[in-house]
Amino acid sequence: MSRVWLVTGANSGFGRAITEAAVAAGDVVVATARRVTALDDLVAAHQGQVEALPLDVTDTAAIEAAVLEVVNRHGRIDVLVNNAGRSHVGAAEETTDAELRSLFDVHVFGPATLIRTVLPHMRARRSGAIVQLSSMGGQMSFAGFSAYSATKFALEGLSEALADEVRPLGIKVLVVEPGAFRTGLFASTSASAAIEDYAATVGPTRAMIESGDGTQPGDPAKAAAAILAALDADETPLRLPLGSDAVDAVLGHLDSVRAEVIAWEKVARDTAFSE
Repeated sequence: MSRVWLVTGANSGFGRAITEAAVAAGDVVVATARRVTALDDLVAAHQGQVEALPLDVTDTAAIEAAVLEVVNRHGRIDVLVNNAGRSHVGAAEETTDAELRSLFDVHVFGPATLIRTVLPHMRARRSGAIVQLSSMGGQMSFAGFSAYSATKFALEGLSEALADEVRPLGIKVLVVEPGAFRTGLFASTSASAAIEDYAATVGPTRAMIESGDGTQPGDPAKAAAAILAALDADETPLRLPLGSDAVDAVLGHLDSVRAEVIAWEKVARDTAFSE
């Protein structure tokens, strides 16, 4: 039986690629975007398999209405893909509360609301999958990406606990950690006002964002194929880094963390009360 997908931010990048991959697999996709007209070509190209819904993931009432509409129309949601997002560049000191909160609304509170709204239906059927579009920046960070990575770290923490909670209920959780893929992410990156003292550290990150769009090595269609393969596997991984840059960065980061823990292991262990 074909699956029913609910994909946020389906108008471009990973959302569009995942939609097209799901359609190619014979599934039905309810594709969402803030500007629903951006989905017109997808709907026209895949009539009967792609349906469009307007959705701003920061609007709780709209999320509840959208999920109810999908369930009423199709009877279920088999796969939720929390993909909608954007990026932000700026040093931690440069980033305002408003900029930080806005990013958390899109990357954490929106997905959390969607999860809470979809899970009762998945629990009732004892099946389903939740795909969280994170980033290799969900496991590590560097100058200029403090706000972006903070949201992705939060999403990954939520997802790791969620996976433990829903696994016995027959529901999968897959956290996707892409590196640099040729999506519209760089083009939708906001930036904090710059402080000169951070030119040497954050400056290269700003330059990469400004000049790197369209040259990223990753192919979103291949990423989508990998995501579907992971969901269809008998043992779906919790985390799936995508791209050689992401795999190398994650493995290098894990090695670095392990080395640092071992270097300070004696001091760290010697912190219990003396009997």
